[in-house]
Amino acid sequence: MRVMLVEDDPLLGEGVVDVLRREQMVVEWLTEGRGVREALDEATFDALILDLGLPDIDGFEVLKQLRESESRIPVLVLTARDDVDNRIRGLDGGADDYLVKPFDTGELLARLRALVRRSAGRASPLVSCGALTLDPAAHEIRVDGEIVALGRREHDLLAYLMTHPGQVFSRDQLVEVLYGWEAEVESNVIEVHVHHLRRKFGSDVVATVRNVGYRLGALG
Repeated sequence: MRVMLVEDDPLLGEGVVDVLRREQMVVEWLTEGRGVREALDEATFDALILDLGLPDIDGFEVLKQLRESESRIPVLVLTARDDVDNRIRGLDGGADDYLVKPFDTGELLARLRALVRRSAGRASPLVSCGALTLDPAAHEIRVDGEIVALGRREHDLLAYLMTHPGQVFSRDQLVEVLYGWEAEVESNVIEVHVHHLRRKFGSDVVATVRNVGYRLGALG
């Protein structure tokens, strides 16, 4: 899962980033609201965590701009504004969830997983594709009920393709999803991960779309 965090408090921001990365999420952290819309237009994210009390532009305005631009990214408002009026304003303004500071990190993670699940139109917490089953909370992928041992990036790549069935992603898109903006990786890193997945699950698990990129294979 790739998440954008918009939070100006350095201590809280560092804490949230650490929690999300320990859960194998790729996190991009912005401390201002301006530029959020452009960043989301240029890259693929699964969810946005949005503070309201930003130094340059109010979080409500960021949310308004996103929804007016028809962005469908799931938005979790994370704020100290705990009164009912602000909760109503946020949810009616296009937020998908509203969590008040201070918060439990386990609840934050569960709410994020629920947001992404709902945005994909799934009711079940598990993702099933043919014989494969993904448990996002446990970070496990099973084949016919048996857990398959995977490296982190192999898991993340297959999990991402499983949660976006039918979609084709370029190599550059997958590098961003797995490693983020700042990472320096080998030019063939995606090809290496795909090779390892095919070796473990069979050649059909990841399909190559010529001159475009990769998608989840036809798993039956």
